[in-house]
Amino acid sequence: MPQGWQTGITGQGSAKWEVIPEQSAPSKPNVLRQSGEATFAWAAKMDAAIKDGFVEVKINPIGGHEDQAGGIIWRAKDANNYYIVRANALEGNVVLYKTVEGKRSSLQVKVRMFGYGVDAKVPCRKWSKLRVELSGKLFTVFLNGQKLFEIEDETFTDAGGVGVWTKADSVTLFDDFIFGGKQ
Repeated sequence: MPQGWQTGITGQGSAKWEVIPEQSAPSKPNVLRQSGEATFAWAAKMDAAIKDGFVEVKINPIGGHEDQAGGIIWRAKDANNYYIVRANALEGNVVLYKTVEGKRSSLQVKVRMFGYGVDAKVPCRKWSKLRVELSGKLFTVFLNGQKLFEIEDETFTDAGGVGVWTKADSVTLFDDFIFGGKQ
């Protein structure tokens, strides 16, 4: 794992995080791969202490029968309390959740009465750039530079860790993880 990073799971199972060489990597030669099976597996820089700013990563879901998802976590307190936005190639959507005491629930997209994230083309075996911008209770989500939606929530208001996330049997590659505080 990169220096200063921690790994863990929310729920059951076991994660298998490793840095591996990958020909398709946007920033050659290596990527971070998660290939274990866990309810939710995460790798995070828990000492990042980001409250407002942005978090961005390139994801490449390369396998999984139950799920093919990759995402970003932020304002993480521990293994059971954080925000997550994930892109899922099998479902063809991007959804933002909060995980509180280990229970994940989706958050309502701003200016819509009902809904579960948004439909989005998330290709399998291709790189996509996922980004979330954080400003107080407002979160703005982008996929490949296109703004998808905004969500407001005040569950976690303090600064916290940032990282990457997968679900179930997803085999996902991550590269070019960056984050920054609001200037």
